[in-house]
Amino acid sequence: MTRIHLSSPDVSPLEERHVVDAIRSGWVAPTGPDVDSFEREMADRLGMEHAVALSSGTAALHLVLVAWGVGPGDFVPTAALTFAATANAIAYTGATPVFVDCVPSTGNIDPELLDQTIQRLRDEGKNVPAIVPVDILGKCADYDAIAAIAAKHGLKILSDSAESMGARSGDTLAGSFGDAAVLSFNGNKIMTTSGGGMVLTRDPDLADRLRFLSAQAREPAVHYEHREIGYNYRLSNLLAGLGRAQLARLDEMLTRRRAVRETYVSLFDTVPGVEIFQREGDDEDNCWLTAILVDSNVTGWPTEQLRKALEAEDIESRPLWKPLHLQPAFAGSPQNINGAAETLFESGLSLPSGSSLSTDDIARVTTAILEFLGEV
Repeated sequence: MTRIHLSSPDVSPLEERHVVDAIRSGWVAPTGPDVDSFEREMADRLGMEHAVALSSGTAALHLVLVAWGVGPGDFVPTAALTFAATANAIAYTGATPVFVDCVPSTGNIDPELLDQTIQRLRDEGKNVPAIVPVDILGKCADYDAIAAIAAKHGLKILSDSAESMGARSGDTLAGSFGDAAVLSFNGNKIMTTSGGGMVLTRDPDLADRLRFLSAQAREPAVHYEHREIGYNYRLSNLLAGLGRAQLARLDEMLTRRRAVRETYVSLFDTVPGVEIFQREGDDEDNCWLTAILVDSNVTGWPTEQLRKALEAEDIESRPLWKPLHLQPAFAGSPQNINGAAETLFESGLSLPSGSSLSTDDIARVTTAILEFLGEV
């Protein structure tokens, strides 16, 4: 029995042709015409002036913070409910991540708590140069409120849109919020380059700085000249070819994920104590992962019981992100917590959501869930 994953890569003959073409072009080493085209095509898609393709979303987060001069002694507020990479990138610079709790209905950073956190840090004499909101499971954070807070305190916004490619808030697309935004093309994302990421910005100086730093900060000399520390963060030309094909297929992959979500909506619609997470305004989401929230006082069973039942059928499911303020790696980090992230971690479960899921895969998942519920 083949294992069903949460979000497997969705590749087609188009991706194969693009990668083969990249190989045959001779541009096998990092950089090349496919990188240039991928950056241009993504910038056009999102209505941004500049795109810089890099080796991962984590590298993209790190490099923007480095380019902004964030470092030791700085405090950077970010989401408590997110993958560790967000906070890791802050820590790489020597700065201190500050964890801010979320809005229960979305899982995204709570603007009121964010404002309180920044003010408290400033009152304590701390330097706060930037904030890093995160779009959880493909739903955009409340950037209208976040932008107002950033303007009030004079801070830069680095939008972690690693999970939200293809989502929007109103008419504004994920990846185009803030002073810079970061995308991830990891293997489990909406679109993938196997591994990879990108920075989108309207700031030409930032884009130039990122390209310089990502290429080992090599000075324009005939020999290897380095006046400052650089990073080997460039995306390879081969992977950019893969990314271009994925971008061309993005809309069909988004449509497929939405259909998967609607299957779960119908499945759980009449199950007391279970709701689909992030339903409010989910027509704007990219449906990267569909998750349920379980009230065990009503259902009589916790999420872990369903997870184990699915695992027995070789079907992957996963709790929502364990809040970063509970992670041993960040023990003792500053935080402003109201308990919302912890509640979502305890009650949430992400289900298989990939656009590569076949009709038979979906039938197998739904049958396993119905059997667990005693309805088959």
